[in-house]
Amino acid sequence: MKIAIATDAWYPQVNGVVRTLAATVAELDRRGYEVELITPERFTTMPLPGYASIRLAMAPRFSARKMLDAFAPDIVHIPTEGPIGWSARGWCLARGVPFTSAFHTHFPEYAALRTGISAERFWPIMRRFHAPSRAVLVATETLAGELARHGLARTQRWSRGIDRWIFRPDGEIHPALAALPRPILLNVGRVALEKNLEAFLDAEVPGSKVVVGDGPALDDLRRRYPDAHFLGALAGEELASAYRAADSFVFPSRTDTFGLVVIEALACGVPVAALPVPGPLDILGPEGRGVDGRFPATVGALDEDLTVAIQRSLQLDRKAAAIFGARFSWSAATDQFLAAIHGAVEESTRVHRTELEQA
Repeated sequence: MKIAIATDAWYPQVNGVVRTLAATVAELDRRGYEVELITPERFTTMPLPGYASIRLAMAPRFSARKMLDAFAPDIVHIPTEGPIGWSARGWCLARGVPFTSAFHTHFPEYAALRTGISAERFWPIMRRFHAPSRAVLVATETLAGELARHGLARTQRWSRGIDRWIFRPDGEIHPALAALPRPILLNVGRVALEKNLEAFLDAEVPGSKVVVGDGPALDDLRRRYPDAHFLGALAGEELASAYRAADSFVFPSRTDTFGLVVIEALACGVPVAALPVPGPLDILGPEGRGVDGRFPATVGALDEDLTVAIQRSLQLDRKAAAIFGARFSWSAATDQFLAAIHGAVEESTRVHRTELEQA
């Protein structure tokens, strides 16, 4: 099967969407699938206003269609609602090629935070984009329910995984964190308004606060919080060494659809402190013992008072956290991805056959 993936999010961006796609492509290649990547690096780009590290393809429609025509995919997966995503969507509709999409980012909520316009004003754009998709892939059941309430009911699960060779409890400790006063409280992710980092940096707790990541709010937060440690973006073994140095992983976001960094931290043996919102709830459950509450140890603390969550997380078992985090695998996540892909192709074939019979 030939699968094209048309995405506005790709390297050198550092975020959960890119890591998810890269890990999935690696799994698909290992299983013998032919994959074509249509990413911003194949186009002339311009920086996203207010977010220079994200570059968007400029007028990609003609070139993207040429690429897709040349590859002739059986199906296209479109994980982003940007210029490349819209161009690929248009090609699929024009050529009668099925496509799946994904809902990685709460775009309406992010747009509302940045513009002051109600998120409800942006949902019609999301409905239009995803409506022709054979399946909208979502990381959690909570997100599936949210999309259904907004008129997008054709969802399928696509969970997340971790690279167990990198994100593990044993290994080196990042030298920038090794000598910091304990407890070391760590956050990893985009340094941006929507990540609610002020809730973490304002929390009145002892120890050292460390932020790993880059983004448009980095300079402002460095100026406002001189006692915090901002390390910039890290990846691979260097990122894992930062996780391992921490005593608690603090995740203050209210808008993430999952939180890949949460399971990476857990796999490195770091208990999690978070707000009781979608994402953390879908990983840890309300009691910090998994969604079904059956994990034999508590590995996360969720509380509307982030200070309370941090304090509770510092009492939790690191070994249990590592065992819990290791349960998430890219192999299992790719099984879900392929189930959606094959189901979409089969449905498209059935519909086409029916149309021919009725003609």
